[in-house]
Amino acid sequence: MTGETDLSTLLKSMKPEVQEGEFVFCSLDPRSFRELTIEALCTFRETEGVTLILSKKIADKLSLEYSYVSRMITLTTHSGLKAVGFLAKITEKLAENGISVNSVSAYYHDHLFVAPEDVERTMGLLRKLSQSG
Repeated sequence: MTGETDLSTLLKSMKPEVQEGEFVFCSLDPRSFRELTIEALCTFRETEGVTLILSKKIADKLSLEYSYVSRMITLTTHSGLKAVGFLAKITEKLAENGISVNSVSAYYHDHLFVAPEDVERTMGLLRKLSQSG
């Protein structure tokens, strides 16, 4: 299962879903990261530290610092990792409408992190984009 790579098919079949809860991005030094007793939704190692995406509730409980609160929208189509232009089309549409987005591509789906106040507008734009595919 390698996922869909045709841009038109991806746009028409993306079926965005808003996930429950709020998420934050945190950065920890490697030692602090190893001492964590929770699992983050996503981790990525960078030279400056380990980036975590995790539930805001968990970050608050652990007193972790963050500066960006977001909601997660999952594009439920199985997008191929070799797909060209899918996220570019989406982020371009959101940028045209003044919406900041942080995207994460996983094996099966792409996930968009947008400010809570932008969720409804984002969903509307994604639906229009899907219909015009």
